[in-house]
Amino acid sequence: TSCNQPKQVVLLDQSAFEATVDGKQTSLYTLTAGDITMQVTNFGARVVTLWTPDKAGNMEDIVLGYNNIDTYLNNPGERFLGACVGRYANRIAAGKFTLDGKEYQLSTYNNGQCLHGGDKGFDMVVWDVVSATENEIVFHYLSPDGEENFPGNLDVTMTYTLTPENEFKVTYLATTDAPTVCNISHHSFFNLKGEGNGTILDHELTINADHITRTSQNLIPTGELMAVKGTPFDFRKPRVIADGINADDEQIKIGKGYDHNWVLANEGEFKKAAELKSCESGIAMEIFTDLPGIQV
Repeated sequence: TSCNQPKQVVLLDQSAFEATVDGKQTSLYTLTAGDITMQVTNFGARVVTLWTPDKAGNMEDIVLGYNNIDTYLNNPGERFLGACVGRYANRIAAGKFTLDGKEYQLSTYNNGQCLHGGDKGFDMVVWDVVSATENEIVFHYLSPDGEENFPGNLDVTMTYTLTPENEFKVTYLATTDAPTVCNISHHSFFNLKGEGNGTILDHELTINADHITRTSQNLIPTGELMAVKGTPFDFRKPRVIADGINADDEQIKIGKGYDHNWVLANEGEFKKAAELKSCESGIAMEIFTDLPGIQV
């Protein structure tokens, strides 16, 4: 690309995402609105690319992803890139929970814990595409009773929407026919300088939270809410991520950096939770949610 020609969106080939997984077809879908172009696959309802302009007008792909379905299928070490995670995002201690007096034992493949729904979570299934328009795609998945040993049929509809205001909206609706647990989340990894353009440690991060949930050595919350004031976890004002990621701090050592839940001060209302910014690219991302926690 010459210096006189701004970098443009490079769309991935749809044929590279066509496969049959568990008897269902996978494909690649392209959405666009405002300044954003996004490509997603129905395998794990993954965001594969998300293009947006930097301050010079160059288009940058700001999420990490692969350029073909085979790599997603055969790279378990990085299986959650861009995916929907569930039934239960994050960790369940020892893979056990009790509901209505009955104990359920889940997969413990992650250091003795259940992570992101188990061996075959929502990231490893082919979602049905209910509809797809220029700027919106609606996914559906019915998780049957007993899948990964979770109780109840869980019927999930999830919508990805791009808006003219450069918003990427993720909306979940889940219903069940029996008491169960449900904690669905989105798992894109962002580099606001553009994928492959170096470290994100120079990004500025702001989180509207006064506390984190302190974790054990296995990254399981202890139940204690730890105040962020005076710690490497204080992002109430913008701070460069590199400032605290190698701090001599017990929780930083446990997480090998940041792998923690911040307790948001939104009190159940749909509010701004965090902001991430690259001064180098000029790209900034604001995160809004009505949920009480955000994992970094």
